[in-house]
This record gives sequence, C-alpha cells and structure tokens, in this order.
Amino acid sequence: MPPVSPMLAKAIPSLDKLAVGEFHFEPKFDGFRSIVFRDGDEVELGSRNEKPLTRYFPELVEAVKAEFPPRAVIDGEIVIATPGGLDFEALQQRIHPAASRVKLLSETTPAQFVAFDLLALDDEDVTGRPFRERRATLVETLPDPGRSVHATPATDDIVRARRWFAELEGAGLDGVIAKPFGLAYQPDKRVMFKIKHARTADCVVAGYRLYRSAKGGAGDAIGSLLLGLYAEDGQLASVGVVGSFPMATRKALYAELQPLVTDFEHHPWSWAALEAGARTPQAGQGSRWNNGKDLSFVPLRPERVIEVKYDHMEGTRFRHTAQFGRWRPDRTPESCTYEQLERPLTYDLTDIVPGLGRAP
Repeated sequence: MPPVSPMLAKAIPSLDKLAVGEFHFEPKFDGFRSIVFRDGDEVELGSRNEKPLTRYFPELVEAVKAEFPPRAVIDGEIVIATPGGLDFEALQQRIHPAASRVKLLSETTPAQFVAFDLLALDDEDVTGRPFRERRATLVETLPDPGRSVHATPATDDIVRARRWFAELEGAGLDGVIAKPFGLAYQPDKRVMFKIKHARTADCVVAGYRLYRSAKGGAGDAIGSLLLGLYAEDGQLASVGVVGSFPMATRKALYAELQPLVTDFEHHPWSWAALEAGARTPQAGQGSRWNNGKDLSFVPLRPERVIEVKYDHMEGTRFRHTAQFGRWRPDRTPESCTYEQLERPLTYDLTDIVPGLGRAP
C-alpha cells in the first residue's frame, strides 16, 4: 500500500571496480522517480518524497489502466520524450496547481513511464525476491512495446553498459545504474550503484547570494556564487550556481569579493533590477525548484573565473548545482564560452526503448 519509498543508488566513479558477471545494468533516465500502484481502476503515482503525482499526469493514469497488470506495484521513471531526447524542463512544467493547465499539458506534452523494478504482482509482495527474478517477471507482465509504459532496456554485459554510458547522453540519459543480481528491494536504502558523467567548465563569477542560517538570518558569508558563460551573441548567460563551501571559506569569500561588488546598471544581466532597495531578479527568473525561494543576489563585476565540476546540461544551464574545482586566474572572463562544453552525440530514443519517442 502507498506510500513506499523508492530504493536508492550511491554514486561511484566508474564501472571498472564492479565484479564482472554479478551486476545488471540499465540506462539512467532523467525524469521523476515514481512507484506506481494499480488495483483495478484505482491508480496512484507515488514520488520520491512520497507525495502523489497522480493529479499531474492524468494521461498516465489511463495508460496504467490499459498497460499494467490488473494488480501491481512497479517502480520506474516518469519522462517526457521528444525527437531531441528527454525533456526534463517540460516535465517540471507539468507540476501545476490549475486543473485546466494540467489537462492542457497532458495533451500537448504527454508523459510516459519507464519501468525498471517490480514490487508486487496480484496478491504477492515480491520485494524479497532476487532482482534477477523481479526483472524477468516485470518484462513478462508489460506489453512489448507499450504505447506509454515501457520496460527499461537492460544488460549484464559490462562492455555494452560502458557503451551506453558513453553514447546515450545525447538522448537525455545521464548515466548508468548497476544492480546486483541477488538484490532484494530495500526502500530508502542506497544499495544500487549509479555512474554519472562528470565534467569541468571555466565560468565567470557574476554575483553571489548570502548564506542564510537555519533560522533565516543572513550574515557576512557567501551562500552560493552565480555562474555565467558567454553565448555566441556576446551576452553573458546565467548557467547555474556553485555552493556547499565550508563556513570558513564562505566568510573568506565574502571579504575577498567585496571589491568587485557593483550595481545592476553596470552589470551584464539586464534582467536583474533593484526594487525597493533589494536586489531581486525580475519575474521569470525564479527558482526552478521552489517558486517561493528568495533569489535576490549581489551583482559582481564579471572579472573572476572559476573552474567547476558539473554532470550535464539542461538546455543552457547546469542540470544540478555545480561543485567548486579551483580558481583560474590564468583565464580571461571573455574566454569562458559555451564552446568549451562537451557536446554529447545525438541519439534517437526509439533506438534505446522502442516506442518511447513516439507520441502515446
């Protein structure tokens, strides 16, 4: 019965240290993790935080009724597939409070479900079975290929898994998952392994946000640095942030960066403006994760260059918060362009999961 927390994966740097012949490998899809429950006409789409996603994906509710076994609990990923690959930004837009908007998006950007584990079938809880058995039963119970529900591709060939890791990012996949053959399903435990892409980029430091304590107060310490890259038109684009500094570093950075503080009149980001004495981004530049989050920042003259680590891009921005690498006093800000970024090879989703790129 819902809610059930999904089984998790811990990051490892590569596939090289995994014992050959003991693991099952799957592409890592970039979407919303969801455990789906079906009992006849009753369907619930669970989520990572255990809050149901059911109301946001009515088209998937109908797909589950048509393509799932009559009574089953299946773990997988909700995705939106396009001819250019998976579209996580379109997926985020599906989480909307207005029912009319949800209905419209369900028709214009329909989601699909990629299944990768079986938790229950009919009256049986199968979480205690070895993963190899759960996988075999999952493949047997799902349509091949489904219109909206698909079993993830899988292999026990580590050579093929390495090829997936190297090639499939161009379709929007962001790594590989490794599961021991004998693994029981363990909710909220990091017992699988994930291998994700890690890259570096030299970025311009264009501003900072103040560190805020658990009580909400802001002091003389840096919370995060705002990063920019120059586009082909010569404009400095916002690409993300770097944070997670030790407190001593936060305070030292605050003092170090004060000579670079400027105002928005002399700053390259014209979308930022001063309002009522506060430095606040204009409408439309809010957080992608929290609509109520305060994104006010202090602008800096774009003179410092920092090397950061990132996994992959979502459009023109880093998909996740970048990690600090080192300062690059040898680089000029103008040399920090998008051209330095590695461009994954394009890959057709239908070559990975037949039917996934096709409109359901």
